[in-house]
Amino acid sequence: MNVLTENFALYGKGFLGTLELTVYSSIVALVLGFLMASFRVAPVGSFRVFGTVWVTVLRNTPLTLLFFAVLLGLPRFGIVLPFEVFAVLALGCYTSAFICEALRSGINTVPKGQGEAARSLGMSFGQTLGAVVLPQAFRSVIPPIGSTLIALAKNSAIAGAFSVTELLGTYKTLNELGYSIVWTFVWIAVGYLIITLSISAVFHVLEKRYGVAR
Repeated sequence: MNVLTENFALYGKGFLGTLELTVYSSIVALVLGFLMASFRVAPVGSFRVFGTVWVTVLRNTPLTLLFFAVLLGLPRFGIVLPFEVFAVLALGCYTSAFICEALRSGINTVPKGQGEAARSLGMSFGQTLGAVVLPQAFRSVIPPIGSTLIALAKNSAIAGAFSVTELLGTYKTLNELGYSIVWTFVWIAVGYLIITLSISAVFHVLEKRYGVAR
């Protein structure tokens, strides 16, 4: 227990770092995921191609490699931002591909007649998607989106290898100070458990309120 009590500030800083990464990256992932899902079902061919390439590339690229590309590659093109921002972009873009596919699977569950009826009323593609299709699709994809964001929270641990403050990185300092590595990781695991269970609880509430009844 002394590992936690004597280093509570260090653990707290790492916990808040992971929490911030998770929240900001989730926002980026959800926005881009919804946008790419819209592209993938758009009537414009170039949009569909762009969405398909986005998902294919990011889903098949190791996250660590994406971190190297963003954190070390973008500065070579004159894009200089804090490492925390680069980490959020890497995590958010990577996770957006999985959000996109989860949402697209939900869109495919919506009967085609719904979209056809909306278009017969004179609604545009954007109006049909936003007002008719996506609200119904979202109800069926709440659990997989929740699981994807839980995975994002755990994936944020990679950011520690790139000088970004997060929970897993605290073990380096504690190990140098001579604390038990076992208990160091136990409390790190507890921190991640708090974050992932919180995400799970939020999506459990959303599922009970908006999910499709089985």
